[in-house]
Amino acid sequence: MAEQVEDVPEHWPVQSSEDLYRSRLPFALRADVVRRPDQPDEEPFTRVVLEHPGAVVVLAVDDEERVFCLRQYRHPARMRMLELPAGLLDVEGEEPRAAAERELLEEGGLEASEWVPLVSAYSSPGITTEQIHYFLARGLREVDRGDFTPAHEEADMTTLWVPYAELLAACLDGRVRDAPVLIAVLTARQRGLVGNEAS
Repeated sequence: MAEQVEDVPEHWPVQSSEDLYRSRLPFALRADVVRRPDQPDEEPFTRVVLEHPGAVVVLAVDDEERVFCLRQYRHPARMRMLELPAGLLDVEGEEPRAAAERELLEEGGLEASEWVPLVSAYSSPGITTEQIHYFLARGLREVDRGDFTPAHEEADMTTLWVPYAELLAACLDGRVRDAPVLIAVLTARQRGLVGNEAS
Protein backbone atom coordinates (compact mmCIF):
# COMPACT_ATOMS: atom_id res chain seq x y z
CA MET A 1 0.00 0.00 0.00
CA ALA A 2 1.36 3.41 -0.98
CA GLU A 3 2.31 5.84 1.77
CA GLN A 4 -0.18 8.69 2.15
CA VAL A 5 1.36 12.06 1.29
CA GLU A 6 0.17 14.22 4.14
CA ASP A 7 1.20 15.70 7.47
CA VAL A 8 0.16 13.57 10.46
CA PRO A 9 -0.68 14.92 13.96
CA GLU A 10 1.67 13.58 16.63
CA HIS A 11 2.60 14.64 20.17
CA TRP A 12 5.94 13.74 21.74
CA PRO A 13 6.20 13.82 25.54
CA VAL A 14 7.32 17.15 27.05
CA GLN A 15 9.27 16.54 30.24
CA SER A 16 9.36 20.21 31.23
CA SER A 17 8.76 23.65 29.77
CA GLU A 18 10.34 26.99 30.66
CA ASP A 19 9.20 30.45 29.57
CA LEU A 20 12.13 32.40 28.15
CA TYR A 21 9.99 35.41 27.26
CA ARG A 22 6.32 36.18 27.82
CA SER A 23 4.55 39.54 27.94
CA ARG A 24 1.31 41.25 26.86
CA LEU A 25 2.40 40.80 23.22
CA PRO A 26 0.73 37.94 21.29
CA PHE A 27 4.08 36.13 21.11
CA ALA A 28 6.07 34.08 23.61
CA LEU A 29 9.30 32.12 23.61
CA ARG A 30 9.61 28.90 25.57
CA ALA A 31 12.05 26.01 25.90
CA ASP A 32 10.54 22.51 25.93
CA VAL A 33 12.48 19.47 27.08
CA VAL A 34 11.23 16.70 24.79
CA ARG A 35 11.54 12.93 24.67
CA ARG A 36 11.06 10.60 21.74
CA PRO A 37 8.06 8.31 22.30
CA ASP A 38 8.86 4.80 23.53
CA GLN A 39 12.50 5.73 24.19
CA PRO A 40 12.65 5.99 28.03
CA ASP A 41 16.41 5.44 28.23
CA GLU A 42 17.29 8.11 25.65
CA GLU A 43 18.46 11.54 26.80
CA PRO A 44 15.75 14.22 26.43
CA PHE A 45 16.56 17.24 24.27
CA THR A 46 15.58 20.92 24.30
CA ARG A 47 13.61 22.64 21.56
CA VAL A 48 12.90 26.36 21.60
CA VAL A 49 9.37 27.26 20.48
CA LEU A 50 8.19 30.69 19.35
CA GLU A 51 4.48 30.80 20.16
CA HIS A 52 2.57 32.72 17.49
CA PRO A 53 -1.19 33.34 17.11
CA GLY A 54 -1.11 32.74 13.36
CA ALA A 55 -1.73 35.16 10.52
CA VAL A 56 -3.54 35.83 7.26
CA VAL A 57 -2.32 37.01 3.86
CA VAL A 58 -4.51 38.43 1.09
CA LEU A 59 -3.77 38.25 -2.63
CA ALA A 60 -6.17 40.98 -3.80
CA VAL A 61 -6.56 41.00 -7.61
CA ASP A 62 -8.62 43.54 -9.55
CA ASP A 63 -10.44 43.15 -12.87
CA GLU A 64 -7.29 44.14 -14.77
CA GLU A 65 -5.28 41.30 -13.16
CA ARG A 66 -3.34 43.74 -10.99
CA VAL A 67 -2.36 42.80 -7.43
CA PHE A 68 -2.67 45.24 -4.53
CA CYS A 69 0.77 45.38 -2.88
CA LEU A 70 2.49 47.20 -0.02
CA ARG A 71 6.02 48.40 0.58
CA GLN A 72 6.92 48.09 4.23
CA TYR A 73 10.15 48.28 6.22
CA ARG A 74 11.03 45.05 8.02
CA HIS A 75 13.62 45.58 10.71
CA PRO A 76 14.96 41.99 11.07
CA ALA A 77 15.61 41.81 7.31
CA ARG A 78 16.83 45.44 7.11
CA MET A 79 14.79 45.79 3.93
CA ARG A 80 11.71 47.55 2.60
CA MET A 81 9.81 44.52 1.38
CA LEU A 82 7.19 44.22 -1.34
CA GLU A 83 4.33 42.51 0.48
CA LEU A 84 0.63 41.71 0.40
CA PRO A 85 -1.98 42.84 2.94
CA ALA A 86 -1.49 40.66 5.99
CA GLY A 87 -1.92 40.56 9.72
CA LEU A 88 -2.05 38.55 12.92
CA LEU A 89 -4.89 36.44 14.22
CA ASP A 90 -4.74 38.46 17.41
CA VAL A 91 -8.46 39.19 17.90
CA GLU A 92 -9.94 36.53 20.18
CA GLY A 93 -12.44 34.32 18.40
CA GLU A 94 -11.88 35.90 14.99
CA GLU A 95 -11.90 33.44 12.09
CA PRO A 96 -9.13 33.68 9.45
CA ARG A 97 -11.51 34.89 6.71
CA ALA A 98 -12.80 37.71 8.95
CA ALA A 99 -9.21 38.67 9.83
CA ALA A 100 -8.33 38.74 6.12
CA GLU A 101 -11.28 41.05 5.43
CA ARG A 102 -10.17 43.31 8.29
CA GLU A 103 -6.57 43.49 7.07
CA LEU A 104 -7.60 44.28 3.48
CA LEU A 105 -9.80 47.08 4.78
CA GLU A 106 -7.23 48.51 7.19
CA GLU A 107 -4.18 48.29 4.94
CA GLY A 108 -5.82 48.87 1.56
CA GLY A 109 -9.13 50.59 2.10
CA LEU A 110 -10.63 47.77 0.05
CA GLU A 111 -13.50 45.31 0.29
CA ALA A 112 -13.91 42.17 -1.82
CA SER A 113 -17.09 40.39 -2.94
CA GLU A 114 -15.32 37.10 -3.67
CA TRP A 115 -13.01 35.21 -1.30
CA VAL A 116 -11.20 31.97 -2.13
CA PRO A 117 -9.06 30.15 0.46
CA LEU A 118 -5.74 29.34 -1.23
CA VAL A 119 -3.75 27.32 1.31
CA SER A 120 -2.69 27.25 4.96
CA ALA A 121 0.99 26.72 5.76
CA TYR A 122 3.32 26.65 8.76
CA SER A 123 6.02 29.29 8.30
CA SER A 124 8.88 27.44 9.98
CA PRO A 125 7.63 24.46 12.01
CA GLY A 126 11.05 23.71 13.46
CA ILE A 127 10.92 26.90 15.54
CA THR A 128 7.43 28.50 15.55
CA THR A 129 3.75 27.61 15.84
CA GLU A 130 2.88 30.29 13.26
CA GLN A 131 0.42 29.09 10.63
CA ILE A 132 -0.57 31.49 7.85
CA HIS A 133 -3.90 31.29 6.04
CA TYR A 134 -3.81 32.57 2.47
CA PHE A 135 -6.77 34.02 0.58
CA LEU A 136 -7.49 35.28 -2.93
CA ALA A 137 -9.79 38.32 -2.95
CA ARG A 138 -11.62 39.54 -6.06
CA GLY A 139 -14.48 41.90 -6.82
CA LEU A 140 -12.62 44.75 -5.16
CA ARG A 141 -14.01 48.17 -4.33
CA GLU A 142 -12.59 51.11 -2.43
CA VAL A 143 -14.19 51.87 0.95
CA ASP A 144 -13.51 54.06 3.97
CA ARG A 145 -11.08 52.55 6.48
CA GLY A 146 -13.14 53.78 9.42
CA ASP A 147 -11.18 54.73 12.54
CA PHE A 148 -8.07 52.67 11.69
CA THR A 149 -4.87 54.71 12.19
CA PRO A 150 -1.56 53.22 10.95
CA ALA A 151 1.32 53.19 13.46
CA HIS A 152 5.03 52.30 13.51
CA GLU A 153 6.08 50.55 10.25
CA GLU A 154 2.53 50.77 8.90
CA ALA A 155 2.61 54.56 9.21
CA ASP A 156 5.49 54.55 6.72
CA MET A 157 3.89 51.97 4.42
CA THR A 158 3.16 52.78 0.78
CA THR A 159 0.83 50.96 -1.61
CA LEU A 160 0.92 50.11 -5.30
CA TRP A 161 -0.85 48.01 -7.93
CA VAL A 162 1.37 45.50 -9.73
CA PRO A 163 0.30 43.50 -12.82
CA TYR A 164 0.08 39.85 -11.77
CA ALA A 165 2.41 38.67 -14.55
CA GLU A 166 5.05 41.17 -13.41
CA LEU A 167 4.72 40.11 -9.77
CA LEU A 168 5.00 36.45 -10.75
CA ALA A 169 8.18 37.18 -12.72
CA ALA A 170 9.65 39.11 -9.76
CA CYS A 171 8.92 36.15 -7.47
CA LEU A 172 10.55 33.67 -9.83
CA ASP A 173 13.71 35.68 -10.50
CA GLY A 174 14.36 36.62 -6.86
CA ARG A 175 13.50 40.32 -6.88
CA VAL A 176 10.70 39.63 -4.39
CA ARG A 177 11.75 37.47 -1.43
CA ASP A 178 8.91 37.70 1.08
CA ALA A 179 7.83 34.06 1.51
CA PRO A 180 4.10 34.80 1.95
CA VAL A 181 4.08 36.70 -1.35
CA LEU A 182 5.71 33.77 -3.12
CA ILE A 183 3.33 31.25 -1.59
CA ALA A 184 0.22 33.27 -2.45
CA VAL A 185 1.31 34.17 -5.99
CA LEU A 186 2.53 30.69 -6.93
CA THR A 187 -0.40 28.85 -5.33
CA ALA A 188 -2.94 31.02 -7.14
CA ARG A 189 -1.08 30.47 -10.41
CA GLN A 190 -0.83 26.70 -9.95
CA ARG A 191 -4.54 26.47 -9.18
CA GLY A 192 -5.38 28.49 -12.31
CA LEU A 193 -7.09 31.25 -10.31
CA VAL A 194 -4.99 34.16 -11.59
CA GLY A 195 -3.28 34.80 -14.90
CA ASN A 196 -4.06 33.23 -18.24
CA GLU A 197 -5.62 30.12 -16.67
CA ALA A 198 -8.25 32.23 -14.91
CA SER A 199 -9.50 33.82 -18.15
